Amino acid sequence: MSRKLKVLFIVTSCSGFDEGGKNHPTGWYLPEAAHPYYELVDHAEIVFASPKGGSAPLDPSSVEAFKEDEQSVKFLKEKKSLYENTEKLSSFVGKSNDFAAIFYVGGHGPVWDLTNDATSHKLIAEFAEAGKIVSAVCHAPIVLAKVKLSNGEYLVKGEPVTGFSNSEEDAVGLTQYMPELPETLLKEYGGKFEKADKDWGEKVCIGRGGKLITGQNPASAAAVGKAILKAIS
Repeated sequence: MSRKLKVLFIVTSCSGFDEGGKNHPTGWYLPEAAHPYYELVDHAEIVFASPKGGSAPLDPSSVEAFKEDEQSVKFLKEKKSLYENTEKLSSFVGKSNDFAAIFYVGGHGPVWDLTNDATSHKLIAEFAEAGKIVSAVCHAPIVLAKVKLSNGEYLVKGEPVTGFSNSEEDAVGLTQYMPELPETLLKEYGGKFEKADKDWGEKVCIGRGGKLITGQNPASAAAVGKAILKAIS
């Protein structure tokens, strides 16, 4: 019998940022973990990690916004141990062979603690060069932008990618507080940024011969999960 596939879910350790002198609570975004989780869990073992390890902050606004969403509510109620006991990101360097894919959960948090995280960059490059699936949704594709491969090229260069768009950030009124924006940064490092026809529409991009999967926003999270499953099956 074949070993069960494993997928590494990465969530932020950032719980808040400065919004004009007041703290704006943030973290990982509930449906962007829950929806891919339920697409994958019957087919793969899911392991959660974060930069600091331990309890990873959940964006409270996502709990409120998705309180009618069945999978989000179920995940919140039944899977607390996954995100309250995350393993440390650094402990997975050198272990890409144990996994079929790495997936970065969105939320504003990753913009702050994972965009420039050298350990994260090393891990993503390792997964990519081992032929594993590298994936992210919403704000999290920003963590892929600055990843450089051993040939000196950036991971996203010339590849179709998506993520939370500048117009969506404008719509939620947080553009001026962000240190960097997913759309802007992915373009800056050579990504061919695509987005849905309308803000909040579902959009998934697949690049690097099927190995690079990105989703635009919360509405794209389930589709990213389905794309990961298809790629690893």
